[in-house]
Amino acid sequence: MELRTFFREHPKVALGFSGGVDSSYLLYAAREYGAEIGAYFIKSQFQPDFELADAKRLAEQVGTELRILKCDILAEQSVRENPQDRCYYCKNRIFGLLAEAAKADGYEVIIDGTNLSDEAADRPGMKALAEMEVLSPLRMCGITKARVRELSKEAGLFTWDKPAYACLATRIPSGTPITEADLKRVEGAESELEALGFRDFRVRVFGGAARLQFCSGQMERALEKRNEIKAKLKPHFDIVLLDLEER
Repeated sequence: MELRTFFREHPKVALGFSGGVDSSYLLYAAREYGAEIGAYFIKSQFQPDFELADAKRLAEQVGTELRILKCDILAEQSVRENPQDRCYYCKNRIFGLLAEAAKADGYEVIIDGTNLSDEAADRPGMKALAEMEVLSPLRMCGITKARVRELSKEAGLFTWDKPAYACLATRIPSGTPITEADLKRVEGAESELEALGFRDFRVRVFGGAARLQFCSGQMERALEKRNEIKAKLKPHFDIVLLDLEER
């Protein structure tokens, strides 16, 4: 199946829109193929402010109204306690909220940006989406992450080379309860590293310390800037550790 065919068969859909590479291209493609699409961004404690800013920018670029729904995800005990299958409960809550709003707006079909490269990833979350009958057009049409980036670049979307981003909850080890304070510390530390010019990295909570993970090519620079990094992250973490295993 091609995306054109998918949107011909599903001419009215609601999209779980994150502002990331995949959902951004889906939003663009739906508009290009003449589908009526509602874009819904769920703002919880797990999404940093820059993701919302990117979502607003992309929606404006393709000429689509963005609906922003607020969700206190930490009010869900099954999410806050951070079990191995946390993502299952989180997806249930978020897409349940989205489906409720979308139905009120006249949408019956819900879609998300899962692509073919995500086939074996995040099984708890994908299980929740399957149970809720959320459709994943990119995966259904055999489109990989690399292909999404190619198509996004051809379309002139600024998201084409945006690094993959997992929600802030993934920075907290499974089994460790998630607090808003820890999420804010991580978001603040990652913002400082981005301001220093680093890309595609992670700041993970490790026994109260920050464990920094960098990609190949950035490790040497991180070592060179270690004193500056330590100073910038000091307001957020007393102890900063560098993971020598590259991402």
